[in-house]
Amino acid sequence: MRYVIVSVLKGKGGEFNNSLRKEVFKKFKARSSKLPAHFTIKAPFEYDGSILELENAISKYCNLNKKQNYKVEGFNHFDDRVIFMDVKMDKQCRMLHDTLIDELTKISFLKFSDIDGRNKKVHVTVASKKINKIFESLWAYISTLSCNFDEDFDNVTVYKWQGDTWVLHKEFKFKG
Repeated sequence: MRYVIVSVLKGKGGEFNNSLRKEVFKKFKARSSKLPAHFTIKAPFEYDGSILELENAISKYCNLNKKQNYKVEGFNHFDDRVIFMDVKMDKQCRMLHDTLIDELTKISFLKFSDIDGRNKKVHVTVASKKINKIFESLWAYISTLSCNFDEDFDNVTVYKWQGDTWVLHKEFKFKG
């Protein structure tokens, strides 16, 4: 089974991202993830056994920690491959993220890399599927938009790949 671990944006920034992804698909045929607005905690991974150990680790971590606020501010891109909303975490929020990664690295079937470990560039993707040929026009359009939102890192959510889409497996909420 294929899984991914994310934090779903549930505020105005999430609404904006979900709407913008539909808009850029309609205008530019630029596709993105089938997940709701999110930032990735652990990129997709395959595991055919029970993920109860993972669920217990996330549940325990969320029960011991309080949600933290972060900013979604402006747009950026990875070369001509990905356009995203920039996430800016203060020290406390980044610590919440990084110590969660530390806990998850203790799980034998999870392997982290530079793109999904502690030092990753936290972001919310707008477009990422074969956009290099339309990048210039897409970036020109995106650059005219305003992006400035307060969001809460208040959940850790596991999705599984089923029937050609991501399906909610389980959501865990931080305290407060």
